[in-house]
Amino acid sequence: MAWDFETDPEFQRELDWIAQFVRERVEPLDAVLGSPWNIHDPRFEQHVRPLQAQVKARGLWACHLGPELGGAGYGQVKLALMNEILGRSSFGPIVFGCQAPDSGNSEILAHYGTPQQKRRWLQPLLDNRIVSCFAMTEPQGGADPAVFTTCAVREGDEWVITGRKWFASNARFAAFFLVVAVTDAQAPVTAGQSMFIVPAGTPGLSIVRDVGIGDEPEATHGYLDFDHVRVPVDHILGQPGKAFEVAQVRLGGGRVHHAMRTIGLAQKALDAMCERALSRRTQGSLLADKQMVQERIADSWIELEQFRLLVLRTAWRIDHYKDYRRVRQDIAAVKAAMPRVLHDIAARALHLHGSIGVSTEMPFAGMVLRAFQMGLADGPTEVHKITVARQELRRHQASAALFPAYHKPTAAAQARAVLGMDGDVPA
Repeated sequence: MAWDFETDPEFQRELDWIAQFVRERVEPLDAVLGSPWNIHDPRFEQHVRPLQAQVKARGLWACHLGPELGGAGYGQVKLALMNEILGRSSFGPIVFGCQAPDSGNSEILAHYGTPQQKRRWLQPLLDNRIVSCFAMTEPQGGADPAVFTTCAVREGDEWVITGRKWFASNARFAAFFLVVAVTDAQAPVTAGQSMFIVPAGTPGLSIVRDVGIGDEPEATHGYLDFDHVRVPVDHILGQPGKAFEVAQVRLGGGRVHHAMRTIGLAQKALDAMCERALSRRTQGSLLADKQMVQERIADSWIELEQFRLLVLRTAWRIDHYKDYRRVRQDIAAVKAAMPRVLHDIAARALHLHGSIGVSTEMPFAGMVLRAFQMGLADGPTEVHKITVARQELRRHQASAALFPAYHKPTAAAQARAVLGMDGDVPA
C-alpha cells in the first residue's frame, strides 16, 4: 500500500517558509501595487525584485521548470502544495516565477522554440525581465477554434497576419505575443492553424483597447488588431498547422495550476469568514454562535477540502502516468469544479460581511467575479463537463437485454443460478 497524506519533512520546511514569506512579505503588495505584470512600474523594481532574489536564493524560482531551464523540476504534487499558498496573493506567482501566461509560454518556447527564438525570448522570460501574451480567443466566437478568422498567409520569407484577437492575456505589458492563426482554411480545424511569435511594436499590431476584470487595479487584457502584420518566416512555433499540438504543452498543466492557486484564494475567503464570525455580534450573540452561519462555514470547509483532494489526486496521477491524455478526465473535472467552489465560498464570505462585503473595500466581489472568469478561461465549464461525461461513458457498455443486470428480479435469478439455488422456492 502506498496511500499517504503526509508531506516529507524536508519539503514541509520549504512550505512553512513559503507560507510565512507570502503572508508577511508578498500579500502586502496586493494592497499597494497595481498589476503584477506591470514590471515597468518603478515600484516593481523596488519592492518585488528583492523578494524574487530571496526566492531564487532559496531555490524556489520557477519550480515548474526542469533544472536545464533554471527550475527545480518539481512534480505536480509538490507544485500543488506550493501553489495553494501562492494563490493567496495576486503577486505570489510572479514573485516565485510561475505566473500565467508566462509559465505556459515559456514551456512552449522550451519545447518548440528554435535556438534563436530561445535566445531572444525564453531566457528573458524565465528571468522575468519581460512578460508575454497568449492571444488565441476572438471576439466573434470566443475560444471556439472552428470560427477563428485571424489568418496568416505566407508571402516569400514572411508571414502576414490579419484579424482580431480578444481578451489577449496581459497584452498591455507584453514584450511578445504568441498568436494562433488559420494557415490552411481547407484543412480540419486541428490541422489548419499555426502559432506565431509576434514582437510587441511590430507595425500593424495595435491594442484597440485594454480590458479589465472585476476589481483588478489595472486593465491588462487586450483587444488586438492585426492589420497585415508581417513577421519573418522563422517566427512560427513548431510546424505549420500544429498550433493545437503546441498549445497542449501549456493547457493541461495550466488548468491544474489555476486550480491549485484557486484553493489558496478560496481558503483566504474562508479564513475571512471565520474571523468575521468570531468578531461580529448581532442579535445578542456572536455570528459564530448562529447555526446558519455555522452551516455556511461547515459547507465551505467541506467543499474546499473535497476540491483540494481532487486537485492533489489529479496532480499525483499526472506525476504517476506522465501522460496528460491518461488524466484528461481528472483535469476536466478539476476545471469544472473550480469556479463553483470559489464562487460559493466567496459569496458566503461576502454575505457574512454585510454591506462592507459588497463594497470595493473588500475583496469578495472580485473573488466572485474571478470565479466566473475561472469558468471561462482555458475552455468554458460546459466543455469540460462534456469531457468528463464522455470519458466516463467510454468505461461502460450498453446492455442488449430487455432488463439490465441490476434489475432486481433479473439479479435475483442470476444469483440463484450462481449459488446453485435454481430449485429453491423463495420463502
